[in-house]
Amino acid sequence: MSSSRVSADIPATPERSDFIREIVAADVREGRVSDVVTRFPPEPNGYLHIGHPKSIALNFGIAQEFGGRCHLRFDDTNPIKEEQEYIDSIQEDIRWLGFEWGEHLYFASDYFHQLYDWALYLIKAGKAYVDDLSADEIREYRGTLTEPGKNSPWRDRSIEENLDLFERMRAGEFPDGARVLRAKIDMASPNINMRDPVLYRILHATHPRTGDEWCIYPLYDFAHGQSDAIEGVTHSLCTLEFEDHRPLYDWLIENLPVPSRPRQYEFSRLNFTYTVLSKRFLRRLVSEGHVRGWDDPRMPTLAALRRRGFPPEGLRNFLDIVGLGGKGTSAAEIEMLEHEVRDVLNRRAPRRFAVLRPLKLVIDNYPEAQVEEMEAVNNPEDPSAGTRKVPFARELWIERDDFMENPPSKFFRLAPGREVRLRYAYLVTCTDVVKDASDEIVELRCTYDPETHGGDAPDGRRPKATLHWLSSEHAVPAEVRLYDRLFTRPDPGADGDLFADLNPDSETVREECLVEPELAGLPIGETVQFERLGYFCPDPDSTPGRLVFNRTLGLRDTWARLQAQSRRP
Repeated sequence: MSSSRVSADIPATPERSDFIREIVAADVREGRVSDVVTRFPPEPNGYLHIGHPKSIALNFGIAQEFGGRCHLRFDDTNPIKEEQEYIDSIQEDIRWLGFEWGEHLYFASDYFHQLYDWALYLIKAGKAYVDDLSADEIREYRGTLTEPGKNSPWRDRSIEENLDLFERMRAGEFPDGARVLRAKIDMASPNINMRDPVLYRILHATHPRTGDEWCIYPLYDFAHGQSDAIEGVTHSLCTLEFEDHRPLYDWLIENLPVPSRPRQYEFSRLNFTYTVLSKRFLRRLVSEGHVRGWDDPRMPTLAALRRRGFPPEGLRNFLDIVGLGGKGTSAAEIEMLEHEVRDVLNRRAPRRFAVLRPLKLVIDNYPEAQVEEMEAVNNPEDPSAGTRKVPFARELWIERDDFMENPPSKFFRLAPGREVRLRYAYLVTCTDVVKDASDEIVELRCTYDPETHGGDAPDGRRPKATLHWLSSEHAVPAEVRLYDRLFTRPDPGADGDLFADLNPDSETVREECLVEPELAGLPIGETVQFERLGYFCPDPDSTPGRLVFNRTLGLRDTWARLQAQSRRP
């Protein structure tokens, strides 16, 4: 996204409306801002999760709506936890969502020299000092929400001593944790963040971009606002946990010779039921082997949603519905997101046949060598998707769950003596059941009515069930991974133990599955509907000789059903 001035044709009030867009519109309308500049500032210490798109869509969306620009800036101030893998994945996730930053890719490490100079500026102004207290002692001295803090015994060092010590910190003379640089503000402030916050710490670690040039690194509170000012950010949009940090953000901007004066605004975070978004916990899931990796389809990361086959449009539509919210906690039922995903997939996903638990069906009166091509609709919601040919023969596979030898009264699928429709093919009747030595059903013998080609009977017979099927000769083997919630309860960890709430059945792998021949060439990233079974997509683990599919979602939309029930009089 290239930079452009806000022109006269930009509406004073944008099409979407929320309190932050109203603030931006007022700033533009009243001349306080000419170029609207926002930023998305992720820390590259993990993968983005489903809480992040709210901020991504807000920052990039506002920039687009007001003819401005949005920067992607990595907050790479902690080299111990940051990796290039995370940087790459974050960029891929943002592009997958449909947003682009163009030439405006930045890193906090781009500004390390300037930030260091500004730290010296504060020391020289008597507004920062080097402190020898340990991290535990700093916490103890800081006080509590009801009790003021107390000054460090090193708070009144001279400017000259502070400059000397800070330069020696920079030179690497002291070990990790020996000293920090703190702002000198007010240890009795009712806002704990203003009680002489730490600005720099010693960290002898190789940085992914700056190597071993630095052994002191700025903390987020010091790097963030000043990076905004350097880049000319006009509206620094943060989630609510940074609201109490805003006075420090403003204090640093006011007490440093920064080139611009950004303003910080906060909005509520987005949380979901059945989901945990703590990076620390997600990292443990990966490192301890509870999941296959950061992009495991059970994880709440954007990479996992992409691997599972979620379309980005479904996520964007969900964000449009939930909106920005107010200043309270923003939470959403995960079923609501799934509803929007299903809505997109129902309209777009091609239909295909697959059998997850195969049971052989032999049509005794069908010619043995004959193979027909049945015309199947690709998507009944999209006539332009056209049709395809599916091979049909004497020996077929059907779902084992579609047959019962002794069915209950409300089971309408195949049973001995019962007639059903094979989708797009014929009506068939089960005449015999073949079992093995252990009394397991291994084959069904059937007859078909040749007059019912296409599934309709000339005499108007209408079976209550329609089954999908595959020609045994043409079906392609596949592994299918069925995914369920990662947690067993909507509020994981409510009893104090997140791991106790992990769902042991969150992944079921079925290796005996069969799919249509056409699915052998389905590209990674495309999602199809296995008719009557759900939405599925090929997994990157697939190889030409071993297809692997992930279940995106089942067909049942519990959220839509509950919403419909709630609207009934």
